[in-house]
Amino acid sequence: MIIVIDGPAGSGKSSTARAVAEQAGIQFLDSGAFYRAITLIYIDVNCDRAAFFDALKTYDVTLQFKNGVFHVFLNGNEVTELLREQRVSEMVSEVATINEAREFVNTHLREVVKSGDFIADGRDLGTAVFPDADYKFYFVADIRERARRRFKEMASAGLDADLNQIIANIYERDRKDSSREIAPLRKADDAIEVDTGKMTLEDQVQFVIDQVRH
Repeated sequence: MIIVIDGPAGSGKSSTARAVAEQAGIQFLDSGAFYRAITLIYIDVNCDRAAFFDALKTYDVTLQFKNGVFHVFLNGNEVTELLREQRVSEMVSEVATINEAREFVNTHLREVVKSGDFIADGRDLGTAVFPDADYKFYFVADIRERARRRFKEMASAGLDADLNQIIANIYERDRKDSSREIAPLRKADDAIEVDTGKMTLEDQVQFVIDQVRH
């Protein structure tokens, strides 16, 4: 079984997916972590696309979900803490528009879900990556609420955070994600839309679980 939650940045996809995985006893797959991981590679090669394509052929991207935390490794080195840095947030949408990058991530995602029941969150899972997913959800929320959540998340992780900068970053990510030619952010026709703006995390988790058990 595969459950997917799509939606814009900060709409509550990842936190809900993690909690549903824990409560339902299924595995969590963070597609955004894949993109952020390869964005680190992109930054490391100074945003040189030719060098980036070569690096994708040699880098080993490994993901582990343990005790409610998604750990990411590049060539055996854990990079989990680096994934939420502002430099990655500002560049990840650009990387997501690169066809070779999307093919790399999608191939890994499809391979991973062959081994059991998963819940995954992203932007184009229900439309492009897993169009035959058993359950599809599309989360939305007001941009200021999404920015507030991301600010709180970064601050709790000890990262420097500026609310106005986060709002600007999310606005730009929305624009890029929705207007890109390859697999743009959009709601799948058969997805259930959920406005999470006034919902608690517990509300969001319970809604998804109720729909799956229905």
